[in-house]
Amino acid sequence: GGGGGPVCVAPIPLAGRCLALPPTCDQNGDPPGCVPACEYHPVADVIQQRRSIRHFAAEPVDRKLVRELIALACLAPAPHHSRPWRWANVVSKPARERLADAMGGSWLEDLAAEKRSVREIDRLIQRSRGQITDAPVLIVACLELDETREQPDERRQLAERDMFVQSLGAALQNLLLAAVERGLAGYLKGAPLFCGPAITEALDLPTGWAPAFLV
Repeated sequence: GGGGGPVCVAPIPLAGRCLALPPTCDQNGDPPGCVPACEYHPVADVIQQRRSIRHFAAEPVDRKLVRELIALACLAPAPHHSRPWRWANVVSKPARERLADAMGGSWLEDLAAEKRSVREIDRLIQRSRGQITDAPVLIVACLELDETREQPDERRQLAERDMFVQSLGAALQNLLLAAVERGLAGYLKGAPLFCGPAITEALDLPTGWAPAFLV
């Protein structure tokens, strides 16, 4: 309504983090934790600010912040009140090297089958390898489909699976937008959809985790 005081951000605890919602500040003084209106970023602004950034500063990202981003990702809608998303934060250099080797080997076979030149293949593989080994944070986003429901025919069973796949897209969007709101940036890499078994073996992922995207 009009005539009120400035807008502030009141902290609301969720998964160890405060989310921002805009109540009205007291005209005679801001309540504890109140942030001036100019510092409040509505959802629409964050959506407009998001970009797919593929080159990063050589600065570490706190693991606690990564966990907070994943917690926010998991607030996305999903079929049947499920939580079908699984996240592997690939931290160690040896694990990243194994992942890069596995994905590179799988892609090499596909590129060779397409009769790409040796120079082009090497350029593509090396670029992909750098993206995997050099990113400050590397998350493998997976789906677990054990909560899908049995459907009476193949058409409806595929539609059931599609609902779960689309829910992962919603979770990933949550993660990326939350990162932007915290001054970070990233992008999605869909290569795991083409080489899931190789990734599962390289990282020794739990049974039932289907790799879908890198973040």
